[in-house]
Amino acid sequence: MKIPFNIDLKEKVVVVTGGGGVLCGVFAKALSKCGAKIAVLDLNKENAQRVADEINNDGGTAIGVAGNVLDKESLNKAKAIVNEKLGTCDILINGAGGNHPKGTTTKEYLNIEDLEKNDEIITFYDLDPKGIEFVFNLNFLGTLIPTQIFSKDMLEKEDSVVINISSMNSFVPLTKIPAYSGAKAAVSNFTKWLAVHMSKVEIRVNAIAPGFFLTNQNRGLLTNEDGSFKPRAEKILSHTPMDRFGEPEDLVGTLLWLVDKNSSGFVNGTVIPVDGGFSAYSGV
Repeated sequence: MKIPFNIDLKEKVVVVTGGGGVLCGVFAKALSKCGAKIAVLDLNKENAQRVADEINNDGGTAIGVAGNVLDKESLNKAKAIVNEKLGTCDILINGAGGNHPKGTTTKEYLNIEDLEKNDEIITFYDLDPKGIEFVFNLNFLGTLIPTQIFSKDMLEKEDSVVINISSMNSFVPLTKIPAYSGAKAAVSNFTKWLAVHMSKVEIRVNAIAPGFFLTNQNRGLLTNEDGSFKPRAEKILSHTPMDRFGEPEDLVGTLLWLVDKNSSGFVNGTVIPVDGGFSAYSGV
């Protein structure tokens, strides 16, 4: 892949959680292009190894590591592998996250008639607390716990950085997905809290808040089988001044800027929108 500009990450070890996914896979490849050694960490070892293989085949250095971001024991095992094969962690990208149908309503608005027993409609009152808990844990605890594990390597190290992945939902909650919106708001708040907490031990903490990108997780919600856009996708585009969905590469410049001390050494506790103007548009 081609990166917009180069920074020097030689000898740096980067851990990317959720690295087997579309967006975080691109993050891993971009940081490798800058000389970093990459640990692609994912719940699915095959997905992690696939991205690692692509990096290695392109001349980089990467390993695929299985890891559950909600399980400290799993992450401690992953950390031991990273430390043995690559060295201690310098940069952590907390990219693992996602939504779940049990934390999602069927409709954007509640109508009285929807309260009649209808198994095809999930209203606010039908939301499963376990589903809400899963989404919140995956996004918030799935950011907090990996930071607890891997930031121990980063204490008082030069150029240590944590990058969390938030969302436009943290600024403007989207209809239908209260669990995901609330969880990403927690990630943004945690980013600011952690930046202050870690400021005396030389760890900078910032977040990227992507707008709307077509990924494996949301493609079925936004596109039809023939590739055409569903009404929800059309609504998103009508509120995105740049009139398109983001491409994963659109996030790379912001990522490189945030991890490079020479570029952003005094940037700490920020949540940077990369959204094509979505958060700036009032709809009028």
